[in-house]
Amino acid sequence: MKQKQTIIFFLLFLTSIFFSCNQQNKGVTPVKNIDEYNQAVSIAKPGDVITLANGVWKDVELVFEGVGTKESPIKLTVEEKGKVSIEGSSNLQLAGEYLIVEGLVFINGHTPTNELISFRKNENELANNSRLTECVIDNFSNPERQEQDYWISIYGKNNRIDHNHISGKRNLGVTMAVGLDTEASRENNHQIDHNYFGPRPNFGSNGGETLRIGTSHFSLTNSNTHVTSNYFDRCDGEHEIISNKAGQNTYKYNVFYECAGTLTMRHGNETIVDGNVFLGNGKPNTGGVRVINGQQTVINNYSFGLTGYRFRGAFVMMNGVPNSPMNRYFQVEDAVVKNNTYINCDYIQLCAGSDSERSATPINSEISDNIFYHDKLNNIFTVYDDISGIKFENNSISSNIETGIPGGFVKLDLKLVKNEMGFLIPASPALKTKVTISPKIATKENTGVSWYSKEAKNVALNSGKIIKAKPGINTLIEVVNTSKPGDIIELSSGESYLLTKTVAVSHPLTFKSSGDEKAIILFEKMSAFDIQNGGSLSFEGIKFDGAKAPDYAGNAVIRTSQHSMNNNYNLFIDNCEFVDLIVNHSFDVLKVYRSTFADTISIQNSTFKNITGHIMALDKETDDTGVYNAEHVIMKNNIFKDVQGSVLRLYRGGTDESTFGPFLELDHNMFDQVGHGTRNKYKAAISLYGVQVTDITNNIFNNSKTMVIYLVVGDPIVNIKNNNLFNTDKIEISGDQKYTVENLWNLNPEFSEGTFQLSEKSELKGKAIDGSDLGIIYKK
Repeated sequence: MKQKQTIIFFLLFLTSIFFSCNQQNKGVTPVKNIDEYNQAVSIAKPGDVITLANGVWKDVELVFEGVGTKESPIKLTVEEKGKVSIEGSSNLQLAGEYLIVEGLVFINGHTPTNELISFRKNENELANNSRLTECVIDNFSNPERQEQDYWISIYGKNNRIDHNHISGKRNLGVTMAVGLDTEASRENNHQIDHNYFGPRPNFGSNGGETLRIGTSHFSLTNSNTHVTSNYFDRCDGEHEIISNKAGQNTYKYNVFYECAGTLTMRHGNETIVDGNVFLGNGKPNTGGVRVINGQQTVINNYSFGLTGYRFRGAFVMMNGVPNSPMNRYFQVEDAVVKNNTYINCDYIQLCAGSDSERSATPINSEISDNIFYHDKLNNIFTVYDDISGIKFENNSISSNIETGIPGGFVKLDLKLVKNEMGFLIPASPALKTKVTISPKIATKENTGVSWYSKEAKNVALNSGKIIKAKPGINTLIEVVNTSKPGDIIELSSGESYLLTKTVAVSHPLTFKSSGDEKAIILFEKMSAFDIQNGGSLSFEGIKFDGAKAPDYAGNAVIRTSQHSMNNNYNLFIDNCEFVDLIVNHSFDVLKVYRSTFADTISIQNSTFKNITGHIMALDKETDDTGVYNAEHVIMKNNIFKDVQGSVLRLYRGGTDESTFGPFLELDHNMFDQVGHGTRNKYKAAISLYGVQVTDITNNIFNNSKTMVIYLVVGDPIVNIKNNNLFNTDKIEISGDQKYTVENLWNLNPEFSEGTFQLSEKSELKGKAIDGSDLGIIYKK
């Protein structure tokens, strides 16, 4: 029996040896480390397959080079898809002919060079006829926000990039770029198809494009790149979702789902934009197509619920610069805009950007056979300059729309019906243009990879469990250390919490009182809370008292990280009090640092009294390159009393036009004795520079410094309405942009004794835009 078992074992051993040799003979080479990988690549021949073993490959710089054939390419793949990750300081270079890369996952790291995946080893060794497929790049972002890199750089010719999952880039640099810097990469016939471009957060400056083809330097050369059936999901990096900067490219059957920005024909001629779908669904700043340069074709596209204005409208045709240099705006010439459908899209912009420099209006162009429907707005068309060079013909509009354009539009009684794909399309017996949406359009299901989730990974504030924190010393820190993203930390109403250490917050957390009486937080360090990378904060019903703060200049209740944060953060303050921040000078409520960016800072229904510093100075990006510290700043129904610094300094320097904000909403606030401190270098209660959208309404300034506003490029929207400035200097507005100031009073507010509530005899009662009282809204 024992002898029989030995024979069986020997036969099985021979079988395994034979199978292994057979696999090697077929050219399948499994590798377990970088040395084995490099050895396998060095001897690879047509038809060979190199397989990365399951597990984590950390700090590896993979060079995949070789010469395959069309029938027998050389392939780099993985043992099991989804079970091999490339992490740490890693990247990949391809060089040679007929190479295939499949199944790699890049997570938990960033490239040590300027490119994560590059279709070249150097300027002379490129990849041609090669393919990158079913790979994943998920937040493989440099921790330094302003450190530039590209995730995928495509060179050579006849390469295909398809069915990849590319999501979450958070640092400076284009997600995917097609390079044309040498002749060997021009007229390349690349295919970029069926990729899932996942959410890219607002970067807050230029350099956040998702896809760019070419650069201004080589924009008069042709790329001949085909971008087909890709799904762009909430790609919000900057104005230009796609930046086309070369000639003869085609964009077809792509879907842009709630993307802030536009497909922009920034440079290059003879671009075709055909059969794409733009779904804004009412999300702010969502746009469609922006036309610049010559011989551009925009046909058969469907747009729904796009809200973006100016350069990010549903359709934008720009003015150009006469004799334009390469990096500016060439005149629109011979453009064809035909058979497009716009449903509830708010802005159609013609001759956009018209100014003393951009004075060359479109010529020899046509806008014909398009459908424009809106069930709320009548004036969706904006004409900035001479449109005599555009022929309008056979366009259909819903009966309520007034174009202001003589001829070329027919009003119809349009109704919306769902087509077989679920899209709302206009219908009318009189409608001559048939709306068709191709079944070849991208979907979440037919793009990317099937084995990696597309579900959102960001956890919202107030989405977790409630954790009760006992009063005492550092009990908040103990709770924070065991909390999960989204948790709500509940403080005992009316009780005190002392912090002898700073609370470092690295995920979204909410702190709120359990009842109507505010819980009290005192702190002994230079800050109570530090928002670290990945963190966001919400405070509800909390009183912050500076009585225990150290006797140092420059304290703050809340700070951002002093280091770069590549995750945007949010800060919400509601029904809170901040008192006696007076132990030394320059005691701020919020202190921010360079390379940090807030999506939203909202302060509402709160009181700030006796403060030696600023409420917040969002002005730490001083290079004047269009970078800024916060997108949305909301301040509503607050009392600011005896604040020596400014309530707000919001700064966006430079003349770049690639960003959305900042946006400011300042409504129903009370400013009393604000801004008079000798260290208030802004000499203002509110100091604004380069803010793109400003709404300042229904406020009272009493014995305070004024508002100082400087307007720069971008056609900012400035509405200052129904404000009272008593014993306060006039508003200072400078810059060459338009603004609106209405109903500015200088009346004694006459408050009820001991409050900032208007007395019955106050002339400011009922002066708000909505007919309510100016200043604070006292809730009954």
